[in-house]
Amino acid sequence: MNVAIVGASGAVGQEFLRVLEQRSFPMDNLVLFGSSRSAGREYMFRGKSYIVKELKHNDDFKGIDVAFVSAGGSTSVEFAETITKHGAVMIDNSSAFRMENDVPLVVPEVNPEDALNRPRGIIANPNCTTIQMVVALNAIEKLSHIKRVHVATYQAASGAGATAMAELIKQYEQIQKGEEPTVEKFAYQLAYNLIPHVDVFTDNGYTKEEMKMYNETRKIMHSDIEVSATCVRVPVMRAHSEATWVETERPLSIEEVRNAFAGAEGVILQDNPSKKEYPMPLFVADHDEVYVGRIRKDLTNPNGLSFWTVSDQIRKGAALNAVQIAEYLLKVGNIR
Repeated sequence: MNVAIVGASGAVGQEFLRVLEQRSFPMDNLVLFGSSRSAGREYMFRGKSYIVKELKHNDDFKGIDVAFVSAGGSTSVEFAETITKHGAVMIDNSSAFRMENDVPLVVPEVNPEDALNRPRGIIANPNCTTIQMVVALNAIEKLSHIKRVHVATYQAASGAGATAMAELIKQYEQIQKGEEPTVEKFAYQLAYNLIPHVDVFTDNGYTKEEMKMYNETRKIMHSDIEVSATCVRVPVMRAHSEATWVETERPLSIEEVRNAFAGAEGVILQDNPSKKEYPMPLFVADHDEVYVGRIRKDLTNPNGLSFWTVSDQIRKGAALNAVQIAEYLLKVGNIR
């Protein structure tokens, strides 16, 4: 088993290294790729040093079985053929291929079998907010078909990368010193603020991030589910939160919903308001699962309910989900 990581120096690339080591992913060789700026950097993995190679159009991927790619959409598009031409499975973390008909969009807890049909050798990792949401929705869908969802996301700075995290820290430091905070990564100062704007706006008034949640959810769940999202950037370092309202075809009791979450793959139920027990990003960061709490009936709709989820978007929302896809392919003997 030969593995490549493309974009090894980025926040998700570094998380790939951590996740692969923590999960003891079986491999014989590891090759790291990056831009010309990253080439030459050195990283440790399982006690051995690896040097980042510059990503080029050549035969470097000959013999590679799985390539975890997180280097941006334009790089994914440009190098997809180079990465896959010798038979490597490309698991891509960008949005470049997610809605392509011949590229499966996979969350292993929901639709793992879709990964088996990949005519272009590419499997797309969904958007982080979508992954978190569908893992939770899948538990409810098994009880009753979900007709529609309203969701508000509270997205950590790390969702915009390592430089965004550094800028948030710098802003707090500058404000404490009475200095004007640096604003480069986001449209406005994020420290002590909320920004109801993630990704660029589209003609319908929704952002691309919000439309990803609509389109990707339908593809992953093979459903006519309707999703209306509002995505908000918050001054949290790591782990996204989501407040979700769902309407199902039949009324569901809180007990059966809570039991469904408790038994769902990839979900941890943390729902005891009387003891102030509910998911929070401060405590969910660096964890693998989607945490669910604040489960209650929707007061405006007999077929509605509401709940709160938190998940580490660099792990489950990116690196971990991709590694789980590869683990599934290994399990069923479908890497090549």
